[in-house]
Amino acid sequence: MFTSSFSPHIHRFREFVTLVPARKASRSAATVTRASLTSGDGSIRQLKLTSTKSSKSFFSSTNNDLDSYNHHDLDLPTHGFNSIEEAVEDIRQGKMVIVVDDEGRENEGDLIMAASKATPEALAFIVKHGTGIVCVSMKEDDLERLELPLMVPPKLNKEILCTSFTITVDAKHGTTTGVSAEDRATTILALASEKSTPEDFNRPGHIFPLKYTKRGVLARPGHTEASADLAILAGLEPVAVLSEIVDDDGSMARLPRLKEFAKEHDLKIVSIIDMIRYLKKREETVKLSAAARMPTTMGNFKIHCYESLLDGVEHIAMVKGEIGDGKNVLVRIQPECLAGDIFGSAICGCGSHLEHAMRQIEEAEQGVLVYLRGDKGKENSFGFKFPTNYDIQNHGGDNIDDKEYAVVAQVNP
Repeated sequence: MFTSSFSPHIHRFREFVTLVPARKASRSAATVTRASLTSGDGSIRQLKLTSTKSSKSFFSSTNNDLDSYNHHDLDLPTHGFNSIEEAVEDIRQGKMVIVVDDEGRENEGDLIMAASKATPEALAFIVKHGTGIVCVSMKEDDLERLELPLMVPPKLNKEILCTSFTITVDAKHGTTTGVSAEDRATTILALASEKSTPEDFNRPGHIFPLKYTKRGVLARPGHTEASADLAILAGLEPVAVLSEIVDDDGSMARLPRLKEFAKEHDLKIVSIIDMIRYLKKREETVKLSAAARMPTTMGNFKIHCYESLLDGVEHIAMVKGEIGDGKNVLVRIQPECLAGDIFGSAICGCGSHLEHAMRQIEEAEQGVLVYLRGDKGKENSFGFKFPTNYDIQNHGGDNIDDKEYAVVAQVNP
């Protein structure tokens, strides 16, 4: 497995990279970040991503000291939030944490705890400060084992974020009406138990199981996935309790109020964005699917295809020569562009950049061109690209995002 480290804050500018040995970095310059590759034998390769507006230099092949450059550690939380490690430790101890999603999504915070640690006291707190709807995130295998089908088929799911609700349940044994905090805790503990069977539950009930998406927040950045991911990171059963926090007037609590709430009740608060960065550093998200020799008009290369384990898209690394220990190797990150790469558009210039990079690698007789493929949404659409890329080009920009940096950091030809 590889682990990657890349900037969580750099988005729309062209990047030039070189492989250099690991060194200590400061946080003084915002134009440079780095991505490290750690293989199973403990060796480290480090990508130094350097922003530049020069059209003449596509690479940096020097071995400069990184002390004056900025380094974004993926384990460091966003300002104002706790670290993922702190949250994981509290989950392990049976405490609750607050998890906040992106402003462009629900922009809400959920109280979350491991289902295997549920208590009547914890459920009373959740019901008091939440919507009253208590959900339990579970993996598909456990839902199938307990014969808990989805409320509606995926194609008929009209919920705004397509949350996968199953039929509701109450524990059949040790409960009365199923609605009290004690009854709900009993039901949740039964859902978390590997010994439970379908016959242990009444249907419908007062607890809402949710289907966890495979690969968690890396595949779907929701509270359903974040809650179970925290339980997994804590070494507990992959079953978690979650409920949205409401303000005193019954409206959904937003970030300023959520931070106040966390302070009032001594709760850790983390963001799903930080969880995604944390997991990208630790989980393998691509795998080598094929490799072959490829003669081109720019020279002979070896092509490596890497399949994304998240969306199935294949990314490409064109390799020239022996990479060895990774020192002073030219590396170019090139996002896919149909207009420039195939049709030679002069508006974006992507095709000429691609050709120039390959020729420079050929002249150096050593280097790697990482070609990032896949649909990135509207900004990568053919119609959208023409009116925007001219300005992007003039400002030295490009469309390389955090998700793509994670792919690059795990490409290890």
